Amino acid sequence: MSKILRAMTRDGSARAYVINSTDIVNKGIEYHKTAPTATALFGRLLTAASVMGTMLPEDGCSLTVAIRGNGIAGTTLCTADYWGNVKGYIQNPQADAPLKSNGKLDVSGIVGGGILSVSKDTHEELPFNGNIELVSGEVAEDIAQYYALSEQTPTLCALGVLVDTDMSCRASGGVFIQLLPFADEEVITQLEKNAPLLNNVSSMFDKGMTNEEILKVALTNIEYDIFDELDVSYKCDCERARTERALVSVGKDEAYKILDEQKEKGFDYLELSCHFCDKTYKFDKNDIDRLFDKSNK
Repeated sequence: MSKILRAMTRDGSARAYVINSTDIVNKGIEYHKTAPTATALFGRLLTAASVMGTMLPEDGCSLTVAIRGNGIAGTTLCTADYWGNVKGYIQNPQADAPLKSNGKLDVSGIVGGGILSVSKDTHEELPFNGNIELVSGEVAEDIAQYYALSEQTPTLCALGVLVDTDMSCRASGGVFIQLLPFADEEVITQLEKNAPLLNNVSSMFDKGMTNEEILKVALTNIEYDIFDELDVSYKCDCERARTERALVSVGKDEAYKILDEQKEKGFDYLELSCHFCDKTYKFDKNDIDRLFDKSNK
């Protein structure tokens, strides 16, 4: 089970989050069969979205963060709830690239240029939407830039995904530290000094460090209090009823057209797949008749 530790500096200058997301990323790999560089990109965004979800104001709210790049990875999108549970997809799960000269996976190389967008459904009349141009394509820097520009919240964001030789995620996690209004200058200075200690956060998890031990590093020489630690997971909430509504939304003529195309291929049904978990739902003619008869009543 992945976990998020939440804390605040004792003087109220900053709030901090540490997440071990290894299980979440491995579930994403299981569903999407990602190549190593795609795993690093997808895993970083899953990790970030999970933490960002826990910043939502109340249960029932949700958040979607997407990187829409012009590189071979295409769009990578993740959705999280108030409890930090997350799901996502990557348009090209086989996106891969040669290693950088420093031996690290070239995430920016498969992302390219583009935008990062964040949408929040917080039960307001209109959802919140924020967009920024990507500054690096490496995810952490882009998340920090989003918070600086769209929410005016200075944020330290460190993310890491270590891919093993068997293509699984060996270790994955992240650290978020956000300054709060009227933050003490001494705390800000100390956080800046501590930031380089988090340059390779995935290796810290790989060495067996706990969330609490990593928090202690991130907040070196700063007093803080831990609030709680949440269990979080890769959790898809798709269901047949929701898929039925999606099928009805394409229209009766289009649905029967797709079914006819499937019959030409030797199938007497059409399939709809969930982007997030690859679960498939089959609909034959009787199912489609029933759906549209019901929708017309």
